[in-house]
Amino acid sequence: IKHIPIAGRDITYFVQQLLREREPNIPPEQSLETAKAVKERYSYVCPDISKEFAKYDNDPAKWVKTYESTHAISKKKFSVDVGYERFLGPEIFFHPEFANPDFTTSISETVDNVVQGCPIDVRRGLYANVVLSGGSTLFKDFGKRLQRDIKRTVDSRLKLSERLSGHKPKPIDCKVISHNMQRYAVWFGGSMLASTPEFYQVCH
Repeated sequence: IKHIPIAGRDITYFVQQLLREREPNIPPEQSLETAKAVKERYSYVCPDISKEFAKYDNDPAKWVKTYESTHAISKKKFSVDVGYERFLGPEIFFHPEFANPDFTTSISETVDNVVQGCPIDVRRGLYANVVLSGGSTLFKDFGKRLQRDIKRTVDSRLKLSERLSGHKPKPIDCKVISHNMQRYAVWFGGSMLASTPEFYQVCH
């Protein structure tokens, strides 16, 4: 079991920081709420961050969104332009150093390290069954990016093995699985475990 010190709240804080630096219209007491709404409505995972910056710079009218809300006290409406925050928020899963300079291991690298720490005869099965769970995995294209990054790491290791041994190894299938229970999968699994007779015997 591996843990990375990044969760949905960290993305919210990161988006809040980005908006604070650029948007003076946001009421200070609603900055966190605004950041959370922006994260949940507009954020997505991009395949290439440098190309994504270029897309926004070349055609901002197409990619920049506008978030509108109402001041809780004055009841006046305010609006926020949402640009780079759309993809920079979720990007901290793959480049955690953006938000935490003390932690630089991406989620794809963490998954690979976990699989490599398991017995060699089960690794292929694990690479083919990476199951997503939790609300932060629901960002658009999160599964595609994770699968691509894991596949790149695995393929580079196989190429190195082939170069060193002179034998072509069998390709490893990498698959990241999304599903309907993704948001609540942890709680669903816990409830299933807690409903078994064995769990009741051990815990009571």
